[in-house]
Amino acid sequence: MASKSSKLEWLVASLQEDMNWWVIEVSEDIPWDLDGLGIIDPKQWSYLVDLLDPLREYGLDTDLVEGAFVSYGIDKDLGDQKIRMVPNSESLFESEEIIFVLPDVLDDDETGPYADFLDHITTLRVKLLNDLIDFEQSMSTSELEEDLRDELNNMHFEGKNLHYFTEITSILDYTPAGYSLDDDVVDEDEKSSDKEEEVVEDIPDLEEANEVIKEDDTMKWDEEEEEEEEDLEGPTAPPDLAEEDMDPKV
Repeated sequence: MASKSSKLEWLVASLQEDMNWWVIEVSEDIPWDLDGLGIIDPKQWSYLVDLLDPLREYGLDTDLVEGAFVSYGIDKDLGDQKIRMVPNSESLFESEEIIFVLPDVLDDDETGPYADFLDHITTLRVKLLNDLIDFEQSMSTSELEEDLRDELNNMHFEGKNLHYFTEITSILDYTPAGYSLDDDVVDEDEKSSDKEEEVVEDIPDLEEANEVIKEDDTMKWDEEEEEEEEDLEGPTAPPDLAEEDMDPKV
């Protein structure tokens, strides 16, 4: 049976102060308040696709991913950082259109397709970590879930709504404390070299700069310094005047 989220004729989302999009109105009644119903924007989804890509090697089920979300296209800009959206049939992985992505949670956010998706990527992330990191003892999914539970609970206690983008990235980016993936480790010398190259690129061409700089009263210090040096040295005879021609009384 299709879920309610796939039946929504339209929804309205608002860009809020945390720079995330949140659903504020839907086409039909749902059994709970909309507070906390975040929708993933196009840039966020593109980032998630990049994070999901390494999991293909460990058995990522793209059909399960497709079934866990509903894609929406922009129908109308309502102004005041609000957009009306309607569902579309674009593929989450192959679409060339600008799509927003809503997790399929309106029926059940604990046992539905989205919950299955979270379990799936958690299992695959643990496989990836065990493959790439030399643990003394293999890591388990319960360890990852426990670490993330503490972190996400802290957000709840601080009165922050958990956006789905944050929930998903917390899994896909997870690495246990004290460890790092080889791909994430960058040699300090390389970092330093990169920074030096950036600085060099930012330095303007001095010859070009001198051509466009206009002299003003604050830029005459060189002339003033030369005048002061001449005053200290006193008057001098013209270089082409012979000594015998000079008046000794002067």
